[in-house]
Amino acid sequence: MTEQSAKLTLGQKDADLAVRSGSIGPDVVDVTALYKQTGLFTYDPGFSSTASCESKITYIDGDEGVLLHRGYPIDQLAERGDFLETCYLLLYGELPTTREKDDFVYRVTRHTMVHEQMSRFYTGFRRDAHPMAVMVGSVGALSAFYHDSTDIADPHQRMVASLRMVAKMPTIAAMAYKYHIGQPFVYPRNDLAYAENFLHMCFAVPCEPYRINPVLARAMDRIFILHADHEQNASTSTVRLAGSSGANPFACVAAGIACLWGPAHGGANEAALNMLMEIGTKDRIPEFIARAKDKNDPFRLMGFGHRVYKNYDPRAKIMQQTCHEVLDELGIKDDPLLEVAMELERIALTDEYFIEKKLYPNVDFYSGITLKALGFPTTMFTVLFAVARTVGWIAQWKEMIEDPHQRIGRPRQLYTGAEMRDYVAVDERG
Repeated sequence: MTEQSAKLTLGQKDADLAVRSGSIGPDVVDVTALYKQTGLFTYDPGFSSTASCESKITYIDGDEGVLLHRGYPIDQLAERGDFLETCYLLLYGELPTTREKDDFVYRVTRHTMVHEQMSRFYTGFRRDAHPMAVMVGSVGALSAFYHDSTDIADPHQRMVASLRMVAKMPTIAAMAYKYHIGQPFVYPRNDLAYAENFLHMCFAVPCEPYRINPVLARAMDRIFILHADHEQNASTSTVRLAGSSGANPFACVAAGIACLWGPAHGGANEAALNMLMEIGTKDRIPEFIARAKDKNDPFRLMGFGHRVYKNYDPRAKIMQQTCHEVLDELGIKDDPLLEVAMELERIALTDEYFIEKKLYPNVDFYSGITLKALGFPTTMFTVLFAVARTVGWIAQWKEMIEDPHQRIGRPRQLYTGAEMRDYVAVDERG
């Protein structure tokens, strides 16, 4: 990493600031010495122009539509690999050899069961509780069950906690789903692959055998890969911020899940599907397109455009292909929702307004349709996102803990409240 310098002149004061360069991507101005040299802070709401950390995990070029995990393009990982291979890559930094992958799969598979007392923990929630509410509570409670992997100073315990989170999250999510719909919990099976096991735990019932459809299992695996990590987004930043205080990894991931629950983040695919249902039929699309173009109308087309990507979301291309594979496999041809989605997609890729504004269909647009076709209710969409993103959160948390420059997160502020004033007794306040 090379270093340059920049000079910032503020009236009579000069600040000499380092300019740091990464392996790829924009250079950054290191402002850690700014306050000491000038008495000033920077102001960046949403941190959209601020690098909060140094990381080797994920790189995004939003202008070019590029997403790399440890240098590997997301489309190559999704098309040629599988989710646990991506997990290994994110956690360890390199793709595994055959032996390393077999060992990793073995260890993850044998960590999929949760403590039996966890099943009783679920009964404390109301039946109509949102599955994400159940997830926040259940994942946070893991630290009460697995005391032997909460010492963040111990590298072995950090890795055990990482494996446990990746392995147990599908089980916890499937239990949340089963509890939500009033069906008995289904135990994980060691003879099934990761995505197969998840579908089995969600859709199998004790009274009849459940057949794993390889096309649907592959689609589920791809969905997990496409959502595994996405750089310093809101939930990942939340996990890092919580972890910077020394909190245990289970608590940090629970904080990430809580952040992911927000409709502007993990709830976007649910919002996209709800929008398609609101439109209803193809003949109503022009009405909603007109509303989307009207600056005075609060209506927004969900599932189009992205905060980071100013080009086509690279994940959307694979998700589009996966979506069509699932719909073809299930024989869904005349679904009104699908017709609306496909027509909206056609318009977004050809209409000058969408092209000029770069409002391309994003991964949430296609994943919502796919998850509905797989049989999941919309309340489970964000839960599935959390299952996939867990490995990214854990990899980012682990990297932060092992960073010698890591400090507790403490953003500054621009204070605009009252200046100092004296306390007045209550009977003298008029």
